[in-house]
Amino acid sequence: MQLVAYLLFDGNAEEAFDFYARCLGGKVTRLSRFGEAPPEMPMPPEMRDKVMHIRLEVGDAVLMASDAMSSMGPYEPIKSCSVAIQLDAPAEAERIFHALAEGGSVQMPIGETFWSARFGMLVDRYGVPWMVNCPPAQ
Repeated sequence: MQLVAYLLFDGNAEEAFDFYARCLGGKVTRLSRFGEAPPEMPMPPEMRDKVMHIRLEVGDAVLMASDAMSSMGPYEPIKSCSVAIQLDAPAEAERIFHALAEGGSVQMPIGETFWSARFGMLVDRYGVPWMVNCPPAQ
C-alpha cells in the first residue's frame, strides 16, 4: 500500500506542479484536462483547460492533484493539514525548504530541534502547507 496526498488547487495545479517538480527534483508523469472527459461527462466551459488530474513522481514518492471543480462551490485553501517530506541529509532538507518557501511564507524556520537534525514549516506560494524534516544521524 502507498498513501498518496491529493491536493486541490484554485485553477493553478499545473503551474504548482511544475514548481514542485523543480523544487523536489521530480517529474510530472501524468496530466489530464477536464476538456478530455468523454461527452457523457459534461464539463462547464470554464473548466475545459483546467487540470482534472496531475501526478508528480519523486523517486518512489507520488503527489497528485487537480483543479477544484467550479461546481463544488468556492475554492478553499488547505487547512489543518500539511504535506510532510522526510529527508536523510540536512543540506537537502534546507535546499528543498528554501525552494518551496520562495514566494510563500515561513511558519517555522528550518533548523535543528530536539527531535530532528533539521525541521521547518512553510506555506508555499500556492497556499499548500509543508513540513520538511530530517531526523538526527543514527
